[in-house]
Amino acid sequence: MPARFCCGQAHACSGPARSWQSAGVPPLRVAVNLSSRQFNQNTLLRTVVRALKETGLHPRYLELELTESGIMHNEDAAITLLKQLKTTGIRITIDDFGTGYSSLNHLKRFPIDALKIDRSFVRDLTHDPHDAAIVKAIVAMAHALQMQVIAEGVEDERQMIFLRKCRCDHAQGVFFSAPLPAEGLTDLLREGGRWGHG
Repeated sequence: MPARFCCGQAHACSGPARSWQSAGVPPLRVAVNLSSRQFNQNTLLRTVVRALKETGLHPRYLELELTESGIMHNEDAAITLLKQLKTTGIRITIDDFGTGYSSLNHLKRFPIDALKIDRSFVRDLTHDPHDAAIVKAIVAMAHALQMQVIAEGVEDERQMIFLRKCRCDHAQGVFFSAPLPAEGLTDLLREGGRWGHG
């Protein structure tokens, strides 16, 4: 279950990611959180394509994270844009799944690669049977829809053991590392640390 890295801007993330690869760090995927305003800008597709071209990062190493509320202003237009983004080769993830609309119709219609389980469910899953059941259900549903699952806010090994048992695909949180600036990640990436166990 590999860990992931999150960032706020496509260009700010893709540049360091490409530099890490050039420095001999094994390729990894960086996730960029997009606000509703950013997603609904007419220039989003051009911005993403330009960032990939200028940095030389392969699209498969870039992931855009969106909230359901951020893509509901105009569903048909959102579907068209998401399909255009996916033709570049990048991945699309729904962030904070389970806390907003959580519409099954959206999961069916939108070209989504992964669901990101909100930390509010991960935090107590080892001692709250309801949270544990919700996490298991999200993983099972996502896999049935050919999507991957990411758990956010992982803080300890007990949570990781649970997530492994229910076949969660990816995880992120302070169990792997506290938040770091891009330049501070190089040594950590080279050392490996918990990445092989994530």
